[in-house]
Amino acid sequence: MNRINVMKPWLGEEEIAAVAEVIASGWVAQGPRVARFEEAFAQAMGAEHAVATSNCTTALHLALVVAGVGRGDDVVVPSFSFIATANAPTYVSARPVFADVSARTGDLTAQTVLEALTPRTRAVIAVDQGGVPVDLDAIRSVCDPRGIVVIEDAACGAGSTYRGRPVGVGADVTAWSFHPRKLLTTGEGGMLTTSNADWAERARRLREHSMSVSASDRQASILAPKEEYTEIGFNYRMTDLQAAVGLVQLGRLPQIVQRRRELAARYAELLADIPGLRAVADPPWGTGNFQSYWVEVEPSFGASREDTMEVLARADISARRGIMAAHRQPAYRDVDTGSVPLPVTERLTDRTLILPLFHELTDAEQLRVVDALRDAAELRGAA
Repeated sequence: MNRINVMKPWLGEEEIAAVAEVIASGWVAQGPRVARFEEAFAQAMGAEHAVATSNCTTALHLALVVAGVGRGDDVVVPSFSFIATANAPTYVSARPVFADVSARTGDLTAQTVLEALTPRTRAVIAVDQGGVPVDLDAIRSVCDPRGIVVIEDAACGAGSTYRGRPVGVGADVTAWSFHPRKLLTTGEGGMLTTSNADWAERARRLREHSMSVSASDRQASILAPKEEYTEIGFNYRMTDLQAAVGLVQLGRLPQIVQRRRELAARYAELLADIPGLRAVADPPWGTGNFQSYWVEVEPSFGASREDTMEVLARADISARRGIMAAHRQPAYRDVDTGSVPLPVTERLTDRTLILPLFHELTDAEQLRVVDALRDAAELRGAA
């Protein structure tokens, strides 16, 4: 049997041709294609400004910097997220304060945010976990009266919608990822979007060492203008090679989302008669892109999450444990990150399982995954 991977990016000849064109141009660093990608991405996501970065973590870092978050501030974040969400506040010497999440969506809620607020809370980072849109309006109803900045970590969110619009539109600033595990990939890469023109302009400077003249403008000039370095900046640039791939991928995004939602619907149908597996689904306020298709392996299922993964592995199927709990990681285990209990986070981290889902997954491969899950469900009876 061929191995079934948990995820595989959908790349083809168009991406190869786009990269070859950039190489032939002689301009491979940040330049005109990055600018084109920023413009196209902003338009596709309904954003006023887009700033390309080296990855989503650097976009989160810049988001906190331009929002004025710093030493002595608290930032409410979900522990139920990739560790970069918690790391970003530490980069600006702020304290990440962990909040619990919804059992249904894996996202922060207005109530869990409210429970984690402190007198020093300056920002909240709300994650669209696995592509499930967070209920941003509810979170803003808690944050806006208190002057708290709302940052959306839409690393997994490209192609998801919230109340009929792309996710990310309603946040003060949003960070995106183009890692290969995401629907839209540039290999590595990220984006910051915002409606605040001043924040966008500062982020553009900060991503290339805070130069007063961009590197692309200097390279395009025969007599290069003199530059100044207005503050301590960073090297968070995207290359034209990456942006060329991103432009092709952005054009593919509607097709990718449609295919993943079709596969997710088929999973839901095939798994419906297997007791003890609760599958992720759309919330009432939006549609997910199913960046990850996860199920909760409940106690009533025939096997534990770990035993289920072993059954899948024996069938040459690669699955993954669900999202980590950052507060359990060595980096944060002995750090003051607030004192809010996180029972849902711990339950989901211990029980959730990410199943294979990618554009070119075949019907036969999907049936193999479900058949392996049925085999796992029979383990308890066999014992």
